[in-house]
Amino acid sequence: MILFPAIDLKDGQCVRLKLGDMEQATIYNPDPAAQARAFEDQGFEWLHVVDLDGAFAGESRNGFAVDAILKATKNPVQLGGGIRTLDHIEAWLSRGLARVILGTVAVRNPALVIEACQKFPGQIAVGIDAKGGKVAVEGWAEASELGVVELAKKFEGAGVAAIIYTDIDRDGILAGINWASTLELAESVSIPVIASGGLASLDDIRRMLEPDAARLEGAISGRALYDGRIDPAEALALIRAAKGGRA
Repeated sequence: MILFPAIDLKDGQCVRLKLGDMEQATIYNPDPAAQARAFEDQGFEWLHVVDLDGAFAGESRNGFAVDAILKATKNPVQLGGGIRTLDHIEAWLSRGLARVILGTVAVRNPALVIEACQKFPGQIAVGIDAKGGKVAVEGWAEASELGVVELAKKFEGAGVAAIIYTDIDRDGILAGINWASTLELAESVSIPVIASGGLASLDDIRRMLEPDAARLEGAISGRALYDGRIDPAEALALIRAAKGGRA
């Protein structure tokens, strides 16, 4: 079980949004590279990064900040936001990313996701962001009529490394993970699922470690870490204890 600290990039700064609204952005650190180093020093083993400007624009917009993050941390980094072509995928992986996250393109062109999985095995994740149970695209600005499980099943057997599932209605407001829909998704596909959106406290960490959540790869935490609602040492200790003391 992995706890992924999140760095969301807007105008080169580390921010958090409320309910996916770019107009409701709180700046937490003007130096994303320093934030990446801080997360590594706290003991986290992965990093989740989103180019928010890129997600809305349909192309990478915070590449300089991502490059700085990659230089600043030894931890593997997964990146989403505006990555929509094979050339984009290859370019980012060549710069040192462990995984790229494909969201909008997974809805618009699922065949490209499958092709990417074949070309870059183990390095392609799918981001499924949902509002009211329906998948949202274009940086959450547009809703589709596609259901979460319906989309996820398109990629069964394709080699997708993980699905990052975000409940937009809970994102950035510390309302707690939507466990019902997250676990329903995890039970519906064989692809590992990472929970995102709303993780609020150590109680959510404990819930993530319950037996029925064992299929999850982990969860992403943003605002709760930045606001001090989750103590990194306590959270990571809980996860280590659940693993029987293994790192």
